[in-house]
Amino acid sequence: MSWLDNVRKRIPFIAKRETPDNLWVKCPGCGQMVFAREYEENLSVCPSCNHHGRIGPSARFAQILDPGFIVLPTPKVAEDPLKFRDSKRYTDRIKAARTATGEIDALLNAKGAIDGHAAVVGVQDFAFMGGSMGVGVGAAFVQGAEAAIAARAPYVIFTAAGGARMQEGILSLMQMPRTTVAIAELREAGLPYIVVMTDPTTGGVTASYAMLGDVQIAEPGALIGFAGQRVIESTIREKLPEGFQRAEYLLEHGMLDMVMPRAELRATLARLIGYLTAEKVAA
Repeated sequence: MSWLDNVRKRIPFIAKRETPDNLWVKCPGCGQMVFAREYEENLSVCPSCNHHGRIGPSARFAQILDPGFIVLPTPKVAEDPLKFRDSKRYTDRIKAARTATGEIDALLNAKGAIDGHAAVVGVQDFAFMGGSMGVGVGAAFVQGAEAAIAARAPYVIFTAAGGARMQEGILSLMQMPRTTVAIAELREAGLPYIVVMTDPTTGGVTASYAMLGDVQIAEPGALIGFAGQRVIESTIREKLPEGFQRAEYLLEHGMLDMVMPRAELRATLARLIGYLTAEKVAA
């Protein structure tokens, strides 16, 4: 036995301490490691580069709505109407998304108040199959609009989607006119429809309810567009400008009303709702 082995035997054994693997968050924008608690307290916004991270319905409702809000039940729709299968069965993809997010589909509504102003808020979850728009999302959007009409309150939608859900084919595309009709009903009822576009908002969602708001808001740096940048460049055979399809570029070119940091969204929405419903309150 060597002297090194003797030394090793005399050193008391200290068990390796287990450390949680969720103490830190890597910012997708700048790559910096941010303490998870600090990141959460900063509303999932990087304190170094101001990158606005993607968040789901639970976090968004807690940030925007007053305590005591009610999450509306998810509408029941036919699942896998086309019996679709690619590398996996569509039903298996849905099960995996539900397990990962804890939600039934990619759009969830809640009824409550924003700084005392009654509102119905819908939130798309990009973590659920890329927030893709299928029959379930269309039904949830109609549910949110109807709940807003019944409550005589504005409907505020936070969009985050890669577009239509390909596994539902033409049925997913039919949600574009379906949601447009729901918006028309909101307007007939004289109720505001406010859109907050988050990263990313693309495809058929952009081509329908995401661009039909009475007020169009976006979070900083959000990707917003219909077709992808590479598709556009290959079609027109030109190099697109720097920052093309980002929120700030769209604001500069008149497609948005404002780009609002997440920390200011709640106060901004409350102020807008107060302005847009002032006559009804006075009456």
